[in-house]
Amino acid sequence: MALAYDDSNIFARILRREIPCDTVAENDHALAFRDINPKAPVHVLVIPKGRYVSFDDFAANAADAEIAAFTRLCAEVVRAEGVGLENGQGFRAITNAGAHGVQEVPHYHLHIMGGREMGPMVSLRG
Repeated sequence: MALAYDDSNIFARILRREIPCDTVAENDHALAFRDINPKAPVHVLVIPKGRYVSFDDFAANAADAEIAAFTRLCAEVVRAEGVGLENGQGFRAITNAGAHGVQEVPHYHLHIMGGREMGPMVSLRG
């Protein structure tokens, strides 16, 4: 069963301009802004403007134009932040889904993190 979209989540409120954000880039279908609690020197969140809860929801239900615009905005952020392989040492792109993925905001978002070595992919807790 898919999780219903909650219009009161913080990212929906950011998209409605009820809450400010430090915008990095934007296009017709996506918004990129700095994480308020960064875990790396570069930590930018990219969110679609549509009502999608998770990556699988977005991948299955977004229009091709939304998917293309979201993906291209991610590439724009990587270049603008200097973490791409052309100018930097690379980056990590992470998305979390649901309770086991430790998703904190029920609106699909991709974390773009870089500016330092990121360490192991995951920490196993048993």
